[in-house]
Amino acid sequence: MNLYLLLNILGLFVFILVAYLFSRDRKNINWKAVAIMLVVNLFLAWFFTQFPWGRIAVKWVADGFSWMLNAAYVGIGMPFGSWTAPGPGKMDMAVSALLPILFIVPLFDILMYIGVLPFIIKWFGWLISKVTGQPKFESFFSVEMMVLGNTEALAVSNAQVREMSQARVLSIALMSMSCISGSIVGAYVTMVPGELVLTAIPLNIINAIIIATILNPVRLTPEEDYIVEIKEEKRQPFFSFLGDSVLGAGKLILIIIAFLIAFVSLAHFIDMLLSLLDRFTGMEIRLATILGLIMAPFAMLLGLPWDQALTVGGHMATKIVTNEFVVMIGIQDALKTMPEHMKAVLVTFLISFANFSTVGMIIGTLKGIVDVKTSDFVSKYVPMMLLAGILVSLLSAGFVGLFIW
Repeated sequence: MNLYLLLNILGLFVFILVAYLFSRDRKNINWKAVAIMLVVNLFLAWFFTQFPWGRIAVKWVADGFSWMLNAAYVGIGMPFGSWTAPGPGKMDMAVSALLPILFIVPLFDILMYIGVLPFIIKWFGWLISKVTGQPKFESFFSVEMMVLGNTEALAVSNAQVREMSQARVLSIALMSMSCISGSIVGAYVTMVPGELVLTAIPLNIINAIIIATILNPVRLTPEEDYIVEIKEEKRQPFFSFLGDSVLGAGKLILIIIAFLIAFVSLAHFIDMLLSLLDRFTGMEIRLATILGLIMAPFAMLLGLPWDQALTVGGHMATKIVTNEFVVMIGIQDALKTMPEHMKAVLVTFLISFANFSTVGMIIGTLKGIVDVKTSDFVSKYVPMMLLAGILVSLLSAGFVGLFIW
């Protein structure tokens, strides 16, 4: 058997072991559910890498949400036409990812108001929970965040999140680190192989649940596993309800932008401080450099020789410190000559929003949804959130790597 394939298989176990070592409650990890989900993802990785039908189905879903978001860009373009002129994938992040919240949240709140969304969550969540062994809402949320994005999914699920315990909100935060957004898939496939993008999406859905289950085990009684609905006695007049929804979405965007700017600025300031050492070390040591050395051994566990692992580890670190677009733009030419296995694991790792700025966006979103006590509780686990995002990406890359050489 290929030595590097054995290394790839070992890597999957190591990634699970790392999650176990940092778990909040090792004794209560549901290993049966974890084992089932690992088998499911092994099958999905085989299916999506060997057959085109699954990728076509995922693309239909992503295209559907991109089509829906065109309404948001039309609305944004009314007062800010120059902002939306470049088109999806070329707009500023605030325009492409945040301002659509002003459309998405009211739309899904309307679906909540008329009872459609609770019905979908209840039964679709029930179906996934039967496979994963996890609560109905967490199961549905794993899919929701992959098509809407983390902040949007949290925003449209705010009524449910407010009703949840602190531990369950932490699970949602951990899972949110591994999301993408259906609106951004079109931009991804113009820069990296589309088949790898569309393979990573369903793998990330299950892996996000796996890692959250290990890092933050939560046991629920059947009575606690319910879906929040708007009760008739609490139902506002429709337009009053809609007005509150729009205002809430606007406040949420401001909170997210504030936290995003703060977290990115702090990370850059650390780089500025490290740059002061350049004259003494004779080399440039930055956050990405340090993280690159840390990530290289994990990249090697994806079935890579050490020289390739150093390169991939550096790209992984750049993605974590900045974002996946920076890396995708930088590796477009290199991908043409890159070995198939190296290309597969690297691109799969990139397909998520797991980076420092995403931490700020999630914390900022939760600040606008849950009470202070709950948001402070989640904030204590920021390092765990970043770890969760990295481990999910590593697991997805590891599963894809098993079948592409």
